Amino acid sequence: MKEFMGADFLLTNETAITLYEKYAKNMPIIDYHCHLSPQEIYENKTFKNITEAWLYGDHYKWRVMRANGISEDFITGEAEDYDKFLAWAKTVPMTIGNPLYNWTHLELQRFFDVHDLLNEKNAPVIWEKVNGLLSGEGFGARDLIAKSNVKVICTTDDPVDSLEYHRYLKDDDTFNVSVLPSFRPDKGLEIKRDGYLNWVDKLATVAGQPINNYEDFLKALKTRVHFFDSVGCKVSDHALDIIVFKEATKEEAAKIFLKALSGEEVTQEEEQKYKAFTLTFLGGLYSELNWTMQFHINALRNTNSRMFNRLGPDTGYDSMNDDGIAKPLVKLLDELEKNDSLPKTILYSLNPNDNHVIATIINSFQDGKTPGKIQFGTAWWFNDNKDGMIDQMKALANVGLFGKFIGMLTDSRSFLSYTRHEYFRRLVCNLIGEWVEDGEVPNDVELLGSIVQGISYYNSKEYFGFNIEE
Repeated sequence: MKEFMGADFLLTNETAITLYEKYAKNMPIIDYHCHLSPQEIYENKTFKNITEAWLYGDHYKWRVMRANGISEDFITGEAEDYDKFLAWAKTVPMTIGNPLYNWTHLELQRFFDVHDLLNEKNAPVIWEKVNGLLSGEGFGARDLIAKSNVKVICTTDDPVDSLEYHRYLKDDDTFNVSVLPSFRPDKGLEIKRDGYLNWVDKLATVAGQPINNYEDFLKALKTRVHFFDSVGCKVSDHALDIIVFKEATKEEAAKIFLKALSGEEVTQEEEQKYKAFTLTFLGGLYSELNWTMQFHINALRNTNSRMFNRLGPDTGYDSMNDDGIAKPLVKLLDELEKNDSLPKTILYSLNPNDNHVIATIINSFQDGKTPGKIQFGTAWWFNDNKDGMIDQMKALANVGLFGKFIGMLTDSRSFLSYTRHEYFRRLVCNLIGEWVEDGEVPNDVELLGSIVQGISYYNSKEYFGFNIEE
């Protein structure tokens, strides 16, 4: 019987152990998609207790706490932080088999040197020890980032954001981590959603120009893209929960935009045409600037209307969608490719049934110049668990180029989530080790070690073109 989460955690063979210890363990981290606050990084936010650091905003944990019968008062409600921590400690033993069980203990071990199991019995002792550390020196947001050996962080930012704190960080010589914005224009694409016109007004304000027609709108978007680029942005991000594509001319998109601007109802087909043309326009801008475009596909959001009305979005009431993605996705990528304006692109789906669909689509659009130009993104959200990560990597390896995979990201709001990179790297090493043990790949540790280091760090550094001082 192996030790619980010991040195060989998730490593089941000697090759895997060698690859992890010698090649993966100490590699730096590039977190090219997350939801951390640049203001909290700049201000080196400190945490009053482990509940604030761990449970505030973490809807992964909130979901399982509700499933364990925990009242909302102890999740998003007004209960004291200590009582919320006790509620989480009560839930943790029930999460065996869920990555939260391992992540919880990895974070306790790596950041706080706590190797006890978290449960109701020892929760008070762990509360005191961890809070004692958090109240001392070396546990602010910047400190946690530095301890995790992070080199680059790409946050998620609305085009109307001032990027004030990114600019402060860019000029701060005391913090040797690049904190870069990502361009997330979802609100400018959701033409039928409440708040669209208010967002257009905000865009006009920050772009410094009136928006009276579609040409003005595209000009304002271009202005913001170039502003983001000036602050170091290299990545865009799009939540394409339902991916659609209806070919449209600029004139058609302009009429649809004016219809929305005048308060008229936009039809579903018109929405699809507007989105298709606007996305194609944006993709061309990204290509010109050598940005990478990310598509997050097939999420079904805010499924519980009563709780959405009570708590709002991103509170743990989302699930996988099962819409077909192959035809509209190919049409969108091909529209950009026809004009030689397809940027580097990363595709993620929340539904693992799409794994082989995406793994095959990406190789239809590689250009023979940029290694791994079109990427199958790492297992996302409900899939960033042991089985989900392995299934995604196997699908990629079966029909694509595993050695050029750009690897893991946190997609998190927590500064303690960097242990997820360790979890991922252990699985990469074990998967390759299994192939060696089964005689499917040679026991060439130097070759395999270089692949492991590429997936852990070097591939993403090269792919995004980050300027990192080694």
